[in-house]
Amino acid sequence: MGKTIFRLLKRGVLFFVGFSLLGVLVFRFVPVWVTPYIVAERIRSVGGAPDLSFKKKWVPFEDISRQMPLAVIASEDQNFLNHSGFDFVQLQKALDAKKKKKRGASTISQQVAKNVFLWHGRSYLRKGLEVWFTVLIELLWSKERILEVYLNVAETGRLTFGVEAAAQRYFRVPASRLSRAQAARIAAILPNPKVYRADKPGPYVQKRALWIERQMRNLGGVDLLKKLE
Repeated sequence: MGKTIFRLLKRGVLFFVGFSLLGVLVFRFVPVWVTPYIVAERIRSVGGAPDLSFKKKWVPFEDISRQMPLAVIASEDQNFLNHSGFDFVQLQKALDAKKKKKRGASTISQQVAKNVFLWHGRSYLRKGLEVWFTVLIELLWSKERILEVYLNVAETGRLTFGVEAAAQRYFRVPASRLSRAQAARIAAILPNPKVYRADKPGPYVQKRALWIERQMRNLGGVDLLKKLE
């Protein structure tokens, strides 16, 4: 009985490892059209506000204004180009300042792992799987690919996903034409896109967007992205 259970567990683990490796390899090249969270949001929206339509459009990295990836790096993960998926310095700071919680410690890579492969929620199981997929993503994808996927699947408003949909919804321009200020506003609403709007920013979004613009300049502007080459 014990040997049978062990064999089943072993097969289950091997299947999961193989399946997850395959998934990460496939999405290294194939656009991510849908994620578990997007599916969940569409289901939840059934019977909701009729004036709000689902918006998502995949665009390649080269068709996104350089200001946008710079803005999310400045806002979400300033050490993105240097770490291997986990920013232990920021993690320690977050642990030392639990009560403040002004800024999380999740890197862009971790957010991609969560958004593409997992469900949203808090549990040790989900966090453990997030670590696993983050490691795979960093090993098998380039930094540019991680940014490309992040910018295409991130929630940017109610039933709005990706920066192309956000650019069209908020500013009536394609993502390729986003200015620095517009990119900073979109990045500013990412912590709570269901509440904040980039086109009608309240005091919090205005203040945060200005801070992001300063960080973008401090990081060296779009020249920072030459490190992706």
